[in-house]
Amino acid sequence: MDALTDARSATIGSSATVSSLTDARRLVVKIGSALLVDDRSGSIRREWLDALMDDVAGLRQRGIEVLIVSSGAIALGRRHLGIGQTRPKLEEKQAAAAVGQIILAHAYQESLARHGLTVAQILLSPDDTEQRRRHLNARATIATLLSLGAVPVINENDTVATAEIRFGDNDRLGARVAQMASADTLILLSDIDGLYTADPRRDPTATHLPLVEGVTPEVEAMAGSAGTGYASGGMVTKLAAAKIAASAGCRMAIASGRETNPIARLEAGARCTWFAAPASPLTARKRWIAGSLAPKGRLVLDAGAARALLASKSLLPAGVTGVDGGFERGDLVTLHGPDGIELGRGLVAYGADDASQIVGRKSREIESVLGYRGRDEIVHRDDLVLTGAAGDEP
Repeated sequence: MDALTDARSATIGSSATVSSLTDARRLVVKIGSALLVDDRSGSIRREWLDALMDDVAGLRQRGIEVLIVSSGAIALGRRHLGIGQTRPKLEEKQAAAAVGQIILAHAYQESLARHGLTVAQILLSPDDTEQRRRHLNARATIATLLSLGAVPVINENDTVATAEIRFGDNDRLGARVAQMASADTLILLSDIDGLYTADPRRDPTATHLPLVEGVTPEVEAMAGSAGTGYASGGMVTKLAAAKIAASAGCRMAIASGRETNPIARLEAGARCTWFAAPASPLTARKRWIAGSLAPKGRLVLDAGAARALLASKSLLPAGVTGVDGGFERGDLVTLHGPDGIELGRGLVAYGADDASQIVGRKSREIESVLGYRGRDEIVHRDDLVLTGAAGDEP
């Protein structure tokens, strides 16, 4: 059975479930420059943006948390600085981004203020998603903003990024943000309504695929090469984003953003391509913790903490009796009962030095001991997986 047949057969009886947003809890929407910025004037398409933010406000009213990954800063800054479109220097792009980011943030602020929603701007570099401590800091900031009701608007930090360290496209950035935020749904708004068996602009026989269960080599071949892939940003980068999202337990859609209210249109049944995720974000995260990292230390628990751990509760400093290793915040540590048997593994919220100072302490004492207020838990239940016979299924 070829990839096209696989994709077609996968839609039978499952397409409606995958394509529905009714069960979404945390959603990332990626917006490209070509949709947001008018080519001729170099200004924001305000009517289009307002309509999209109306969609976002509607999602929020239904209890769905929304993050926005937005391009457009460089395109907006070029116009204001008078930088030409033809082969601008890296320094000119960075300068344009510095100006355009202010314009972009202000536009989102004005548009969402019509609905009484607060906007927060976050600028990320690749290291913020790849280095564990910075990843945890950004993840905590995003989680806090969402808990306080804000809508984070995220972009690559183009003012300092160089050609060698850039994400290279906001499709992949959108997937990394979805991974970081444990989002369950990622929508890439594009100039095309999904994946086809070939470039539909060149091949009239190209067939649209409504659902893809997995990004196989056969599916990747449909996108063409990175230099010639169809859709803004290239279909190749969108499939790369789909693979990142799926590994994080996040389903993804490629949908057209050419018309106004693209998310409302998507919910109404507009054509798109959905990429299924094999697990939930939490399950995918726990699999990653269980099998993808090398432990940097160990914590020894008292009997009460061991029982709480086996009951799927977080590990508090009061239940820790020993700390071994030279780990840093965010590293993987093994968790052992009083008898020394490993009970689980988790990402620790404190480095070894700080952890040693707060063992046996109540959470309310952490600030007085360390001089700052950290997390109440030394390992949060979302950041740990049980091992052994009584453990979680990895």
